Amino acid sequence: MFPHVRIGAGRTVRWAAMALVALFSLSGCLIKPHALNKEDVKARMVKDFQAISSVEEPVVGPISLYEAVARALKYNLDAKVKTIQVQLAHQQLNIAHYSLLPQLSANAGFDGRNNFAGGVGQSIVTGRQAVEPFTSAEKNIVSGNLALSWDVLDFGLSFVRAQQAADNVMIAEEEKRRIAVRLVQEVRSAYWRAVSAERVLPRIQFLNESVTKALTSAQRIVDQKLQAPLTPLNYQRDLLNTQREVRRLFREFSTAKTQLASMMGLPPGTPFDLVIPPRETVVPVINLDSEKMEEQALMLRPELRAIDYKKRINAKEVKAVFLELFPSLKVSFGGYYNSNSFLFYQNWLTYAAQVSWNLLSVFRTPAKLKAIEAHGHMLDAQSMALSLSILTEVHVGAAQFVHAKEEYQDARNYQRTQAAIVEHTKNMWITQRTNDLTLIREQVNDVAADVRLDAARSGLETAYATLMASLGEEAVPAAPGEQSLAQLADSIRQYWEPSGFTMSEEERSSAGHAIPVAQ
Repeated sequence: MFPHVRIGAGRTVRWAAMALVALFSLSGCLIKPHALNKEDVKARMVKDFQAISSVEEPVVGPISLYEAVARALKYNLDAKVKTIQVQLAHQQLNIAHYSLLPQLSANAGFDGRNNFAGGVGQSIVTGRQAVEPFTSAEKNIVSGNLALSWDVLDFGLSFVRAQQAADNVMIAEEEKRRIAVRLVQEVRSAYWRAVSAERVLPRIQFLNESVTKALTSAQRIVDQKLQAPLTPLNYQRDLLNTQREVRRLFREFSTAKTQLASMMGLPPGTPFDLVIPPRETVVPVINLDSEKMEEQALMLRPELRAIDYKKRINAKEVKAVFLELFPSLKVSFGGYYNSNSFLFYQNWLTYAAQVSWNLLSVFRTPAKLKAIEAHGHMLDAQSMALSLSILTEVHVGAAQFVHAKEEYQDARNYQRTQAAIVEHTKNMWITQRTNDLTLIREQVNDVAADVRLDAARSGLETAYATLMASLGEEAVPAAPGEQSLAQLADSIRQYWEPSGFTMSEEERSSAGHAIPVAQ
């Protein structure tokens, strides 16, 4: 019964198997790790540097606080990363929507061989050949089908996954809002420190010249023994202490402009000017009611909202586990074509329904539910720990704001007193009732008072921004990316005016309703 056919077929199968094994072995040996070459690294470096150096909207004038915040929201790289993450979450949600649809598959194929696929029949009783060798297929066959299938269980699971993907979108939005709140805080702090540096820079140059002149005169008095040595030496020590303190404060301010440029997405070294507000402006006023602040922080902080969405995702996972317990019902319908001329019908339709049930899923369900429960307990613990940390931030921020406000008021009173002393000393110097060294000393003290006042105001604005960030305050209008830079800056100005975020004396009046929470 054609033994030579079976022997030939067996040899063919063995040779094919050996060829496949050899092919996979060679492909595995050909894959080896290789490091990046210098050209690839250099291309990446040039591309990144060009992207960093490009400015979408160049600086055309002095930058106000509103424009600084607007530039940070639009062009800060960290903010862009979060924006892309939100877009990615939306795309993943779109993909989840498509998983709800049935599967529609189109297939086409070609089968060919060098001889006919034939066969014989054998009698079960006698073992002899019953019929002559025959075939029911052509050597070359073209086939195709278009089939629609839908799994009811997969639809239910996909619906749950789509809901979880929607919650992931909201988590990405909350993370984006967290970055926006942090950016506003950091930009506000850096802006006021940069303003202080711009304002005191001319006075620092005057301070250095005056101190150098006074030290030279005092040293001449010591050398010539015109006075007792202790008096001019004490004078020199006071001048040097004042100069050292002023230089220390200026060093703290000197890097603020570079940091502000980085936050705004400007390339390092980009020259720009700032709108310098008047020194005497209305100080921030906040209703420091501890209960209201705690409630606001626990309601608005994006970190807590993100955990709430994660809890909702975890609760939906329970529904998915219970759905997996049900049998799977799959229905299908399709049209088929086959070019084999031996077939009675070369075109036909099929329809089918199939039910399958994984019985072992019942045993996995308790373990899955315990894992979901443990994850829920972990999220609850994270929420409580974060809530406690946020409440601590609120109280610490309120206390720091109260202390910063007191320091600013003390520095302002000191500066006013020192300005009056300088004016009286100058009048005495004009009438020759005091000497040059006394006038220089008081002028140096006046510069130091101005620098301390600017440092205190910068500290007050930083404390205010930190407190607003701890409260989760909505500091920017909705959809900032859809507006131009000028439109966004104007929107921020209009958004801050009714909420009391702006500190300009022309834009905001004082309201005495602060309750010191630090007490």
